[in-house]
Amino acid sequence: MDFGTDKVDQVCPAPDQAPHPPRRFTLPTGTVDTHAHVVGHSFVPERSYTPPPASTEQYLSMLDAVGTTYGVLVQISVHGTDNTAMLEAVAGARARLRAIAVVAPDVDDRTLARLQDSGVVGLRLNTLSGGGIGLDQLARYNAICVEMGWHLQFLTNTRHLAAAASDLRTLTVPYVVDHMGDFDVTAGVDASEWTQFLKLMADGAWTKLSGAFRMARTADYSDTIPFAQSLIEAAPERCVWGSDWPHVGFWGQMPNVGDLLDLLPDWAPDPATREAILTTNAHQLYGFTHS
Repeated sequence: MDFGTDKVDQVCPAPDQAPHPPRRFTLPTGTVDTHAHVVGHSFVPERSYTPPPASTEQYLSMLDAVGTTYGVLVQISVHGTDNTAMLEAVAGARARLRAIAVVAPDVDDRTLARLQDSGVVGLRLNTLSGGGIGLDQLARYNAICVEMGWHLQFLTNTRHLAAAASDLRTLTVPYVVDHMGDFDVTAGVDASEWTQFLKLMADGAWTKLSGAFRMARTADYSDTIPFAQSLIEAAPERCVWGSDWPHVGFWGQMPNVGDLLDLLPDWAPDPATREAILTTNAHQLYGFTHS
């Protein structure tokens, strides 16, 4: 996920305007999209890219179009630690949405309580894009999440994961790796960084089966299949799925969310495993309930 310095003033393309349901299987009731963003209008100067606006209404319309029940909004780096746009979105659809916030390490208890009351269930740390919070105070963020009953989420890649592996193993809260570790698929599944990521998964990490369009070098994203399969094999109970809508910081062909969902029969051929990824696992991590 190399944004590059020339992308700050170049507005990202808008997402596909005609999302469709998956065509290869039927989504189970209670499906969760665990990774998406809403975008307001005020951006931090140290950002790595500039996205177009993306509203709550647009996001909910996408969920409805593809047949997804719930969504998890993740604080986008271009808004820094100002979670306002995301919290307003969750407030307008509290039954369907949860949130992952970004906060400064000196955040006060009153702010944390307000975030919790607003539907926040975790904190995001970011090693890849400007405006995010890095891993240099991991112990502090672990302590916050212990106190609040939250989890940690990392926008990072397998190189950073390998370097931080010993620190990650000291965490006492669940942690989630975005976008399958943002791995260079041309290196192959036997690459040392990938095998180390699989060890972290086996030891307790979670991951989002998302961002295939970022990792892939093939138009149909098929070169991501062995990587997703190996993650699911390592920890089927700790894999969740995300659309990564509205696909910010990406300048290639905008994906259709239905096409991204249609990777799941290849990634997880077993229907029960696939259903757990889309529902049970995500319900557990984000606190959704479905009868």
